[in-house]
Amino acid sequence: MKSKAAVIEELGAPFVVKEIEVADPIGAEVLVKTSAVGLCASDMHVAQDDYGFPLPAVFGHELAGVVTAVGPDVTEFQIGDRVVGSLVQFCGRCANCRRGRVHLCLRQEETLRAQGEPPRLTLDGEPLTQVFGLGAFSEYALVHQNQLVTPTVDVPAPQSALLGCSVLTGVGSVFNAARVQPGESVAVFGAGGVGLNVVSGARLAGAAQIVVVDLSDEKLELSRTFGATDVVNSSSEDAVARIRELTGGGVDHAFEVIGLAVTQKQAMAATVPGGGAYFIGIVPPGRELPVDVFQDLLIKQARVQGVYLGASNTKHLIPMLAQFYGEGRLNLDDLISQTIALEDINAGYDALRSGTVARSVVTSF
Repeated sequence: MKSKAAVIEELGAPFVVKEIEVADPIGAEVLVKTSAVGLCASDMHVAQDDYGFPLPAVFGHELAGVVTAVGPDVTEFQIGDRVVGSLVQFCGRCANCRRGRVHLCLRQEETLRAQGEPPRLTLDGEPLTQVFGLGAFSEYALVHQNQLVTPTVDVPAPQSALLGCSVLTGVGSVFNAARVQPGESVAVFGAGGVGLNVVSGARLAGAAQIVVVDLSDEKLELSRTFGATDVVNSSSEDAVARIRELTGGGVDHAFEVIGLAVTQKQAMAATVPGGGAYFIGIVPPGRELPVDVFQDLLIKQARVQGVYLGASNTKHLIPMLAQFYGEGRLNLDDLISQTIALEDINAGYDALRSGTVARSVVTSF
């Protein structure tokens, strides 16, 4: 099947919209007609730095769409189902999957086609890499059923698309990694798409105080609509000192969603003894962070944890998030700064780099 798609041909190059070929589904694969796909900073990073994905490639992972065909081994979906895609790839059979820790699957490659099988995507007869097993910057996406979920309530396509990454990652980090308890305090470094969802998660968890740190007054004010109780513009004041002042000594949990060493150190410093710092922001491979193990960890008895995709079981959490939205408890509408056409994807990422948007969503192909 022919499909219009945004392709990255070399690292650092802009997206180029081309006509690609999408194979028919085999095994447990599901063919999805894309209704909406969010522009996530993770794709921007992976398209600029070498994370090991062969090029050319189709990126895009915040997917919402409708099932148009299924492979013979598909058991969860049928034609016409509305689905959300997630880049959590899991086999469902390894030791971690059997324990429910699908985000730590030991055999993620089983969601992809095996060596020797024809590629899912081709361009001019040559294979295209399908990044994270989704390749959603395309009219059609061919995805293993384990990476798809059906929302429990009717969520508009643009909002639904965000459930698969930014919402899942932000809320999941609060629920699954930090396990924030009612009455605890939280700091969030970065008020972008994921950071705003950390704020939402902290509010849902019953945090008493939620302090958001960013460089943009506009985004800080936006964070208040998601549940921030206090905001700090770190371009004009010392973020750690201000957090300590606002909270009487520091927070129980600090979430870093930018991926910079300076804000990672700030997150660690902003926590009280016994608190936890959670690193969510994507960083280039090889990045190291000096840590004073004695002072920062042993004496302080602090936790520092990397969190990928909110440590989430997608089949469980995504339907729950959709239910929260349907009940008016989860703000998805204000995440969407603009809807755009696929041809405008480069301009959309320029806006993301500038820090002027929370999320742009492609809705026209």
